[in-house]
Amino acid sequence: MFSTIMRTLVLYFVVTLGIRLMGKRQIGDLQPNELVVTLLISEIAAIPLQDASQPIVYGVIAIFILVILEIIISVLSMKFIFIRKALSGKSVVVIKNGTVDQKAMKKVRITVLDLIELLRGQNVFDIGTVEYAVLEVNGNLSVLLKSSERTVVNKDLDIKPKPNGMQIPVICDGKLLEKSLVSLKLHKKDIKKYLENNDIEDIFLMTMDRYKNHNVIKKEGKV
Repeated sequence: MFSTIMRTLVLYFVVTLGIRLMGKRQIGDLQPNELVVTLLISEIAAIPLQDASQPIVYGVIAIFILVILEIIISVLSMKFIFIRKALSGKSVVVIKNGTVDQKAMKKVRITVLDLIELLRGQNVFDIGTVEYAVLEVNGNLSVLLKSSERTVVNKDLDIKPKPNGMQIPVICDGKLLEKSLVSLKLHKKDIKKYLENNDIEDIFLMTMDRYKNHNVIKKEGKV
């Protein structure tokens, strides 16, 4: 029993480390070669767990060989386009200038119903509103709507919005976070002075960006 627990823990940490070394992609974003390596790792890790007579070191070595192989292939794919195309394929335009490319659809073996389903996944429910649609190598569909269907942005209306950036917590559960102040190039006295001038107290969470835009959430029960 103890041996099984130890083998499970060792393989758990080894597989986790291996996947971590491969990168941060989600399963849906894996390239074909990355998916194959992931599946093989899971199969190899299962062998020592199912057969206690198999030395666990063999599984660990096999897993890291696959991880190293994947890293090498990834580096080569970055340097040589033909390797990337051979292993991962290439994106295919299935809707061009508002017209469905039936030949392209046959090439990637998807039906009209498949295309409509993928469009719904992009919150597009009318195929007639699509100018371009590209089927990416990971199976996702990238969509560009027709100009008449696109959302109006500030640039279209010649509006210059107030600048803003990524807000980070500066006060959490009533405590000042000094690392956040350093990132924003602020001092404690700047925050305290601002809070005093605006009569703000009993703060649960306060976030701020580099332009001093902020949001404040007070502690429950405080007005």
